[in-house]
Amino acid sequence: MKDSVSVVIPVYNRFGMLLQALESVCGQTAGPREIVVVDDGSRDIDAGRLTALRALDPRIDYLRIAHCGMPGAVRNAGAARCSGEWIALLDCDDIWHPDKLALQLECAAANPSAPLVHTRERWLRDGREIPQTGQRHLRTGWVFADALVKCTIGPSTAIMRRALYSRLGGFRSDMEVAEDYEFWLRVTARYPVAYVDRPLVDKRAGHGDQLSEKHGQIERFRIEGLLRLVEQNYFSFDSGLQALARAELARKCAIYAAGAAKRGRHAEADRFRALARGYSAR
Repeated sequence: MKDSVSVVIPVYNRFGMLLQALESVCGQTAGPREIVVVDDGSRDIDAGRLTALRALDPRIDYLRIAHCGMPGAVRNAGAARCSGEWIALLDCDDIWHPDKLALQLECAAANPSAPLVHTRERWLRDGREIPQTGQRHLRTGWVFADALVKCTIGPSTAIMRRALYSRLGGFRSDMEVAEDYEFWLRVTARYPVAYVDRPLVDKRAGHGDQLSEKHGQIERFRIEGLLRLVEQNYFSFDSGLQALARAELARKCAIYAAGAAKRGRHAEADRFRALARGYSAR
């Protein structure tokens, strides 16, 4: 159906937050076609809670998979069950504002060449807003150069055409962290994106079991994602993009090597220093 939206919500041991996320989806002024909850083997969703979950809204489709701990694999499992023209992602610890989908579909209609629309988000930690005034990256159009530097699209802010998701094969299923960074690189290298300049998502940070909290330094995972794309010549269709990707990979590796050396991890420092030299010379 034209303009229909399927929502994919991965969850693992956060039933209370999941209910809040679902309430924010069910309260959308432009309601989704379906809501696919993908349970990555949670221990806190028993038969009673599952019954309560399904009773919230008839559009909820619950899928339980064996625990893998890989966000991309969990999202991909949900996307495989979607039937809408658009796929919207929502991490279970985030909250949508009521007019999020409506404004994004309106933006999509005004920007037909952009197969992805994202929005601004509010970062909250322990109930307090974390200011984002220092963020100066490009958010609309051809944003690849800025997306190389850091993850510039929040998963919970994005809706994308299901055809795009399928064409690119979804997220990498073997990355515990930064799978979103890697996926956005593949998207933004080939397509422009559209943007709604309003904070339409509340991103709740600071949970001890969040993967970003667990690992602390996530730049190594970004390097891993970018390195494989460069080694597989993903950007070879455009020499300018390929040069940008290699230069950023060299920069990231050099910075990471310096940090590893400072912490006494000399073998790791040597490896990333060699990568930095190699990609600086190409």
